[in-house]
Amino acid sequence: MLRFYLFISLMCLARSDTEETCPSFTRLSFHSAVVGTGLNVRLLLYTRRNLTCAQTINSSAFGNLNVTKKTTFVVHGFRPTGSPPVWLDDLVKGLLSVEDMNVVVVDWNRGATTLIYTHASSKTRKVAMVLKEFIDQMLAEGASLDDIYMIGVSLGAHISGFVGEMYDGWLGRITALGYKEPLGNIDFYPNGGLDQPGCPKTILGGFQYFKCDHQRSVYLYLSSLRESCTITAYPCDSYQDYRNGKCVSCGASQKESCPLLGYYADNWKDYLRGRDPPMTKAFFDTAEESPFCMYHYFVDIITWNKNIRRGDITIKLRDKAGNTTESKINHEPTTFQKYHQVSLLARFNQDLDKVAAISLMFSTGSLIGPRYKLRILRMKLRSLAHPERPQLCRYDLVLMENVETVFQPILCPELQL
Repeated sequence: MLRFYLFISLMCLARSDTEETCPSFTRLSFHSAVVGTGLNVRLLLYTRRNLTCAQTINSSAFGNLNVTKKTTFVVHGFRPTGSPPVWLDDLVKGLLSVEDMNVVVVDWNRGATTLIYTHASSKTRKVAMVLKEFIDQMLAEGASLDDIYMIGVSLGAHISGFVGEMYDGWLGRITALGYKEPLGNIDFYPNGGLDQPGCPKTILGGFQYFKCDHQRSVYLYLSSLRESCTITAYPCDSYQDYRNGKCVSCGASQKESCPLLGYYADNWKDYLRGRDPPMTKAFFDTAEESPFCMYHYFVDIITWNKNIRRGDITIKLRDKAGNTTESKINHEPTTFQKYHQVSLLARFNQDLDKVAAISLMFSTGSLIGPRYKLRILRMKLRSLAHPERPQLCRYDLVLMENVETVFQPILCPELQL
């Protein structure tokens, strides 16, 4: 099973030929959350034939569901206010845009709507049993377990796991959005898996303070269904090792692929062909806003200071059109020693095809005391996202502390490592 860490109401139109309204996701009120609701599971089917108008299906009425195609179940989680998930419509449309499949929205809002989390969690196994009965009927009609894909959010991830357990782990794939501990064949940890950039850091951010970090997993998954960018992750033992550039070998050459976040994550199994995929942790950083992509570069620096210098580096890139992007490499102080190369992992939220100018700034973080110089023998910039691009160099630089130094790079010698 694959699990990813962390991850609108359906506005249905009337069908002109029958004047019937489309079934929509159950919408409840805060009053329902206060008094509680009994469990009632509804299955809403979307296909490319009925992209905007759901069909209510069950074990005896499959509607447009084609058992020869992939079937993706979307399972929501805890709903403390009773409202439909705001991301649901985008997820359904995104899935159907990338592949001709059946998308089944598992609406268990009557059961998930409550102020008491344990009341909702106690119903998850019952929801899983409903799904198993439906899948059993699909199998009887000729479906394959390999074509069953479950996407679970929060408590929906628990439900998906229970269904997988009922089939002894033989479901085609499970994506679980919203759990910290490693559970899957590959577990993705954006920004280390804790606080997410762009989310409120204090309770002054209102209700978003409680749900933004948790809900980010869904929006990261949604970004994988769009063509605007691809989020690459790096297998690693820890977030610190990833930030220190120790786990990016899969992106440093064209020989070894890195896992991709989201819908296409299972393509990485091709790299593991011939054996069962092991449990893998993969780390990556994101921007504050959609589509969240970051672009990784190595900044290799050789200094010639006689004394050791410790500090942070800020690097900016600019292209001929004037577009700029910046990376502050300040998660921990870097130690610069004479004639020793340090390789710093820089993350930018824009990918500039042709870099016309680079700026560097060195800082020790000290507010008092002397201002230091960092004498650079050679600086080299190399793209991880596009290792085929020419590497850019600059020689003989002196950085004054807290002063931005701008220069034009030159192509590095081809034989240089």
